[in-house]
Amino acid sequence: MGKTLSYKILENHLVSGAVAPGNEIQIRIDQTLTQDSTGTMVYLQLEAMDIGKVKTELSVAYIDHNMLQTGFENADDHAFIKSVAQRHGVLFSKPGNGICHQLHLENYGAPGKTLLGSDSHTPTGGGLGMIAIGAGGLDVAVAMAKGEYSLTVPEVLGVNLEGKLRPWVTAKDVILYVLKQLTVKGGVGRIIEYTGDGVKTLSVTDRATITNMGAELGATTSIFPSDENTLAYLRSQGREADYTPLCADGDAVYDGVLEVDLSSLPPLAAMPHSPDNVDSVRSIGEIKVDQVAIGSCTNSSYSDLMKVAAILKGRKVHPDVSLVISPGSAKILSRMAENGALADIINAGARIIENACGPCIGMGQSPRSGAVSLRTFNRNFKGRSGTQDAEVYLVSPETAAVSAVCGYLADGCASGISLPEIPDETFAKNDNFIVYPGRADTSSLEVAMGPNIKPFPRNTALPDEVSATVALCTGDNVTTDDIMPSDSRLLPYRSNIPYLSGYCFEKIDGGFAERCRKSEGCAIIGGENYGQGSSREHAALVPLYLKVKFVLAKSFARIHRSNLINSGIMPLVFENPDDFDDFEVGQSLVMKNAISQVRNKTVAIDNKSNGKTYTFATNFSDLEIQMILHGGKINCIKSE
Repeated sequence: MGKTLSYKILENHLVSGAVAPGNEIQIRIDQTLTQDSTGTMVYLQLEAMDIGKVKTELSVAYIDHNMLQTGFENADDHAFIKSVAQRHGVLFSKPGNGICHQLHLENYGAPGKTLLGSDSHTPTGGGLGMIAIGAGGLDVAVAMAKGEYSLTVPEVLGVNLEGKLRPWVTAKDVILYVLKQLTVKGGVGRIIEYTGDGVKTLSVTDRATITNMGAELGATTSIFPSDENTLAYLRSQGREADYTPLCADGDAVYDGVLEVDLSSLPPLAAMPHSPDNVDSVRSIGEIKVDQVAIGSCTNSSYSDLMKVAAILKGRKVHPDVSLVISPGSAKILSRMAENGALADIINAGARIIENACGPCIGMGQSPRSGAVSLRTFNRNFKGRSGTQDAEVYLVSPETAAVSAVCGYLADGCASGISLPEIPDETFAKNDNFIVYPGRADTSSLEVAMGPNIKPFPRNTALPDEVSATVALCTGDNVTTDDIMPSDSRLLPYRSNIPYLSGYCFEKIDGGFAERCRKSEGCAIIGGENYGQGSSREHAALVPLYLKVKFVLAKSFARIHRSNLINSGIMPLVFENPDDFDDFEVGQSLVMKNAISQVRNKTVAIDNKSNGKTYTFATNFSDLEIQMILHGGKINCIKSE
């Protein structure tokens, strides 16, 4: 029986366990990345482990999220991350260099390597043939400290691509089609592996767009083979030596296969308010557009923006449309300034903003009240743009650009505009934005700790009886944006958990935080796919600070479930989903004999308010049990 590419790479990095679905394994991690929204917590945790140099081949700290410096907070965070990076042998990417995933693709990603990142879109690296996994910050800190990562082996779903995309149909449309077929929870417990003759028609940046949005499927990661297109991309970045050809065996067996005929796809859009709410641009119709935003880690590559420039050249952005563009890296912006494409974009009436995540995370450029905003980003959750009543659609850069000119959602196939071929380019190395760590002993370097940086909360060992009051009941597909909002108001306080705690669940229930503060312990009741979206650890750390003891849900998103366990909060799954309807805010719950119940992997909880007892599945691995018993991952490590 042949092997999938995913399992080949996992086996090549295996430290312990056996690579088979459902098994717990440890793998060697070659590279890590962090960004500044999650990075302060990562490096506070790394400091708490009291290590010297990191144990990975390469670790990079990127600054790309908290870029607005309206006060001292963000600049202090950047200084803190830089100082810790110097101490521990981590490369530091200065503000303005670009978006972490685009930069890592350009400069460091390599076929066959493993990458762990404190950002859910780390799977972008799968476009280069990497096993690239998004994780919570503590998992990344431990990977830097030990060079290893533990995970449950996912199944591998094959997506067989055949045919070739027609003009105006793009890689963004491919992943939107996959999302429509599988939904936002269709990738949970899976690696998505792309195969078939259609793969060779897609460039590395096309592939990276697809693997980037595999995060929206809930997948552990997504991956493409490494082939001649991979070599061409690495050669264009001056990194031909990093090339290794990699593919699945010809007789590889997958746990399921999705067939996709590229030639049959039309331009697509994800409608409000979910990435899987997908239909064709033509079917949606010519809705009036108020804002268009092009960029983010999904679609800010050189080829993406050059196509945008070609569409805008000699044309004018519609008077009613605000068009904003954020290039993926300084290298891309520089080349476009040199070849005149940047002038074409500006002359059309577009606004150019910094090479950063920006509007994708609600960091500026929020649309007006009730606006329709077309975005080339990866998420369109309600309120994520910073405007609660905005209608956000996800589209390709080509669809976004032609719509900006027309003033309505436009199908480029009917526009009469010809799209040019973007010629291959060679980019010179530019590391002027990179601060390299010193080679000598740096352990005595002082860490820059600004007044806004507060210690992260720590849990205590699990007691034998756990009592909690239901503080919140939610529906399906609650996102980490819902749990801990991320926008220009709050991002400057990412290193200040006490301050953030006042805003936990504010979009769903503004009284949640106050109820928790008045209680000795809290519980949250959730529906399906609880905690989908970003990898932000704050969505677990803030509830920990607010004394949340367990979350009872129908199912959990992968990264958030791990973050809860890392914090010592129990994620418990209803054995009977209909029991969900019995729970109300204010009810008193108690888990007796908690230690033995967790060890036995099934839990009974008494609802003292209605006199009933409910059973829950834990699905905890042996390592996760130890983390719950010790009160989190840090405590577990220290006990060793």
